[in-house]
Amino acid sequence: MTLAYDEAGAGEAVVLLHSSAADSRMWDPQWEALTARFRVIRPDLRGYGRTPYASETPYSDPGDVADLLAVLAVERAALVGASYGGQVALEVATAHPALVSRLVLLNPGCGLPPTPDLVVFGEEEDRLLEAGEVEAAVELNARTWLGPEADGRARTGQMAMQRHAFEVQLAADPEPSQLEGEIDLDRVTMPTLVVGGAHDLPYFQMTARHLADRLASVTTVHLEWAGHLPSMERPGEITSLILRHLTRPAG
Repeated sequence: MTLAYDEAGAGEAVVLLHSSAADSRMWDPQWEALTARFRVIRPDLRGYGRTPYASETPYSDPGDVADLLAVLAVERAALVGASYGGQVALEVATAHPALVSRLVLLNPGCGLPPTPDLVVFGEEEDRLLEAGEVEAAVELNARTWLGPEADGRARTGQMAMQRHAFEVQLAADPEPSQLEGEIDLDRVTMPTLVVGGAHDLPYFQMTARHLADRLASVTTVHLEWAGHLPSMERPGEITSLILRHLTRPAG
C-alpha cells in the first residue's frame, strides 16, 4: 500500500514525518516556505490522516516511507521528523543510510526504555481509550504535548488530528500487525539537528541528550520555550531553524 501524501516544489527532496499525536497537516505552517526551496513530500503514516489503518501482511512505518520514496523515484532525501516521526526517520536512516542526506529531529523518540513520566502518560491514555472516553484522551494528549506557546488554533488543530487518528485506529478490524523498526546510531552518520524543548516530558529531554552524545555529526538546540511540538507552537521560528540546517554546507 502506498501512503497518502502531498508533494510540491522542486530541487532536493525533503520528507516531513509527523508525530503520532498529529498527521501530515501539522506541517501546514512550514509548507509554503519549504516548498519554495525544495521538493517536499509529506506522507500520512498508516492510521493517520488520509491513510487507512490496514495491511494484509505485517508492515513497518520506516518500510512504508522507504517504499514511498522508491515509488516517487527519490534516491536521496533529507528527513524532518517530529516525535514519533523523528523515530521513524532514525529507523529509515538505519536501514537505508544512503537514502538519507540529512536529519532534523524535533523531540524525537529513539527507542530508549520508557521513564516513569512516559509510563504514567501511556497508562492514562490506555485507560481512557479502553473506557471509551476518546475526547478525554484527546484532551490528555493536547495537555501533554503542546507547550505554553501553543495558541488556540494550534490546540484545535492538534486535537482534531489526534481525534481522527483515534477514531480510525479504534475502528480497524482486524488491527494490522506492525513490525518494529531498528535504530543503530552508529549507522546514522549524516548531518543531524536534534531539537529539544524545556517543557517536554523528561523522557524526550533524556533522548535528546542521548542522541547528542551518540551521533557522529550532530547539532543540538534546546528551546526554553518549547513543549513537545514546537513546529506548531512557534511555527515561524522552527521553519527558520529547519531551513538553516537544510541549507547549511555539509562538512
